[in-house]
Amino acid sequence: MVTKVILALFIPGLLVVLFTRITFGHYVALALSVALIAASVYAGFTHTTFLYVIDAFSLTVGFWYATRMMNRKKEQ
Repeated sequence: MVTKVILALFIPGLLVVLFTRITFGHYVALALSVALIAASVYAGFTHTTFLYVIDAFSLTVGFWYATRMMNRKKEQ
């Protein structure tokens, strides 16, 4: 359970940032990340509401960072 919590804290946010770098759009990156998280929930890899909340928090932080990253790139 501890491993799932640690991974839920970092992986969704990193996915948003990675997909933002690949697709050059943070909204598209968020949608792809949410789709991957939904697929893992459907497959049965996350079992508790606590993990859903941590995933959502990580997605939010990743989206915030990706938005900042995109804004800095536009300013240059």
